[in-house]
Amino acid sequence: MAAPAGAQADAALEIKRPVARDQVLSAAQQLEELALKSVGSGPSQMPGLAIAVVHEGEVVFLKGFGLREEGKPDTVDADTVFQLASLSKPVSSTVVAALVGEGALEWDTPVSHINPGFQLQGAYPSQQVTPRDLFSHRSGLPGDAGNELEALGFDRQDILSKLRQVPPASSFRAGYSYSNFGLTAGAVAAADAAGLSWEDATRQKLFQPLGMAATSSRHSDFVAQTNRSALHMLDDGHWAALLVRDADAQAPAGGISSTVRDLAEWMKLELSGGIYNGNRLIPADALSATHQPLMTRGNNPVTGASSFYGLGWNVEFERYGLSWGHAGAFSVGARTLVTLYPHSGLGIVVLGNSFPSGVPEALAASFFDLAFEGRVTRNWAEPWNAAYAGLFGPAIAEAEQTYAKPETVKPALDLDAYAGRYANDYFGEAEIAVSDEKLVLTMGPDAHSRFDLTHFDRDIFLYHPAPEMPEMPVAVSFTIGADGRGATVTMDDLNSSGLGTLTRKP
Repeated sequence: MAAPAGAQADAALEIKRPVARDQVLSAAQQLEELALKSVGSGPSQMPGLAIAVVHEGEVVFLKGFGLREEGKPDTVDADTVFQLASLSKPVSSTVVAALVGEGALEWDTPVSHINPGFQLQGAYPSQQVTPRDLFSHRSGLPGDAGNELEALGFDRQDILSKLRQVPPASSFRAGYSYSNFGLTAGAVAAADAAGLSWEDATRQKLFQPLGMAATSSRHSDFVAQTNRSALHMLDDGHWAALLVRDADAQAPAGGISSTVRDLAEWMKLELSGGIYNGNRLIPADALSATHQPLMTRGNNPVTGASSFYGLGWNVEFERYGLSWGHAGAFSVGARTLVTLYPHSGLGIVVLGNSFPSGVPEALAASFFDLAFEGRVTRNWAEPWNAAYAGLFGPAIAEAEQTYAKPETVKPALDLDAYAGRYANDYFGEAEIAVSDEKLVLTMGPDAHSRFDLTHFDRDIFLYHPAPEMPEMPVAVSFTIGADGRGATVTMDDLNSSGLGTLTRKP
């Protein structure tokens, strides 16, 4: 869907809110007080966070709060490295803008001209899809395409090669569907056009020129950092570092790690329109393309602002004028946020180390209230915490209701009847074996993922594929062939695009 009508957009763009430096500094001082109250072990707080504020080309606030890992003494500072999750998307957009500015490609260069092997389902989108389509999530790919493969241990190359099998969620360029691996495909194509790997492109075109020495698109670099933050989830009402997340497969969409010190330099580049330390680093038209509203996202769930998606950026028209921003989250324990007001030269980045939490949005909204209005206009923490806490609540409740123990349980067949090898072209091969009088499902390259199955009713078993949601069961359903053995098996969590049924191999 197109951007707002020209008159509406022009009116929104004319809302310029210059803010004096003393107002910004006063707001930053009060922001520090709010941040100190936002760290702790309670569910409405975060174990640790870091914040940077940029105003008119200068870093005016840079500080860390709380702990890198709950239960350990190391504290967060401005140089603590966090995993950015989807805050990686606007950073990656800047990298592609730099490649476009150098002439390696155009935003509208068909990916097929760069990498003829990349395909979507359907000849027309395969021939015509461009980085602009993929970065604005209008390729037709459904949002979870590839995510399930990543969880099973498939690498980036395998996942991108399998996207051709995924039925589209909408007609090409007709609908918005937020796709990690769609954006990844666009970023990788841009790097290919320059003869670079994605990891080298990010380093050469953005991180090195801006002196972002702690920033990387490689998980191994994050792990090698001594001053790094752990991921935290709630465990019996308190934060705990329980799981890790390697997002290399979708690095352009969610796998960058960085510090607020480094990201402050990136915000300066964005707010200056591609100029850094007095030198033009990225041509203005290549970078400004990333901020054009292309696809409607409806209204912001908390502020009600009209929200659109550009190229790796959310573009909103709201109470303080035009803003560019993006949030990031890992359900295993990360929360991040960037918000820029280009007509005020003002931006903030907040990196946090727990999920679910609306602390980054609450702090940013409170800071902008203080900078523009001189007061916090509402309690922002309550609605934003509720928004993130409720992301998975309905799905968990539905699963618990659907898979509540039936009054009468029909017995399963002998477990050996279900055992065997099953496969399809998308997920490859799965093995179901009997071990210690229960069924065990193994999937993914090199038997990456292993799940115990518990009997539910007749030919339906349950498993728990998401360790961060142990209370959410998922069904594994068998059909039985004429020989009395399992003929097919369907995993509900892998079947959103109709690809979750695997057939027994002879």
